Amino acid sequence: MLVAENMSKEEMVKEAVEEAKAKAYKEAEEQDTEETVEEAAEEAAEPTEETEGSEEGSGFMKKFGRKNKKDKKDEKIEELTDRLTRQMAEFDNFRKRTEKEKSQMYEIGAKDIIEKILPVVDNFERGIAAVPEEEKSNPFAEGMEKIYKQLMTTLEEIGVKPIEAVGQEFDPDFHNAVMHVEDEEVGENIITEEFQKGYLYRDSVVRHSMVKVAN
Repeated sequence: MLVAENMSKEEMVKEAVEEAKAKAYKEAEEQDTEETVEEAAEEAAEPTEETEGSEEGSGFMKKFGRKNKKDKKDEKIEELTDRLTRQMAEFDNFRKRTEKEKSQMYEIGAKDIIEKILPVVDNFERGIAAVPEEEKSNPFAEGMEKIYKQLMTTLEEIGVKPIEAVGQEFDPDFHNAVMHVEDEEVGENIITEEFQKGYLYRDSVVRHSMVKVAN
């Protein structure tokens, strides 16, 4: 009787193991994970005290059936979290790109306006230079001088400043050479005369200086 009972238990364990194997293979095929199948088969093939008896074997299969199985709600949460993270990154990139484009548009617009004002500055300078020395105390000449200074102060406050030229070494990034002269009294590639003043706006050239270069 004892032998028969032991044989019965052994058959029940084997049957439980076979069922566990079959169930593991079926679930692994549905999830397309061959590694899970191999691991499950190895675990199911090793009989332990926990798998002896029909009730315990049945509990093992239930426990294995839940192994590595992700809840659909968790999958949905992960999907929505990933989507939200991507959208936030895209929005941040869009915001930075928009701010950069806006800044560039402002710079272009400001330089365009300043370029249109510069001829007015040139005319003020020509007009003031043409006033004879004895007439500079004239109210009209004084008025022109004050308006010119006010205009230059305003331009300086918004970031406009003249380019240094006479006595400086020629730099094609800032100067436009329209005349060349040989002069032993000055160094090589030195600007000796400025025909038209150049201007910068926030370290960006609005108009190059028109100059004469020696040697």
